[in-house]
Amino acid sequence: MAQAQLLDARTSSDTEENGGRAARRRAHTRQARRRSLAARYLGYVGYFVGAGLISGAVVHHPLDPARYTRIALYGAAVFLAATILNEFLLTRERPGLPRMLVVIGASLTLSFGIGMLSGGLQHFDDFPARGAVLVPAGLVVSFVAYVIKDADTPVRRIFSLVGLAVLSTAALAFLGLRQVAASMETTPGGGHSHGTTENPAPANPAHHEDPSATPPSPSTTQTPGAAPTTAGPSAPATSAADGHAHSH
Repeated sequence: MAQAQLLDARTSSDTEENGGRAARRRAHTRQARRRSLAARYLGYVGYFVGAGLISGAVVHHPLDPARYTRIALYGAAVFLAATILNEFLLTRERPGLPRMLVVIGASLTLSFGIGMLSGGLQHFDDFPARGAVLVPAGLVVSFVAYVIKDADTPVRRIFSLVGLAVLSTAALAFLGLRQVAASMETTPGGGHSHGTTENPAPANPAHHEDPSATPPSPSTTQTPGAAPTTAGPSAPATSAADGHAHSH
């Protein structure tokens, strides 16, 4: 009887101890989630900000290569920081170094693929020929990079039915967008210079005289029996029909 009571007491003590550990573990998890809210927010926003910077840089690169190369590098750095934060710091299971390098490389490729796709769609009216290439290329690049980045998806899935569908969609998009771009470029007013302007022609070319030409001499009028007079700016203009009589 005493042994049974002792056993019940030990069981009750173990149960209370296990329950206390579980409660502390749940409390610790809730605190960790509260503390990581800012980190999770920054990681989430970093994906979109980085992809947005890259998309603008990829499309506008021919306008100012040096400037938009820097913007693309900034976007890649932001996207990479968000990847490290989400994939390695906020996760419970951290991958090894080989897998980490694969995820980083695939994430950078994914960022440029998303940038090509979104930038080509957004600025297709501005750069039709460039957008016709960026949209299908970005679709293929982003899909391949996502499969490589996803740990739960085998790499061979790139060549699966889903991969074939993505490739077919990209091919059809290229053919269709190329036709649309060609029609836009042949239409007067098609496309957009996006900040580049041409020198406007003068409204009246006759008003632009050669500065080297000699100015004509002031005209003189001569009446019979009167000394010649020179019309100059200092002489007051008089007219017989001005309605004023001057008597001497």
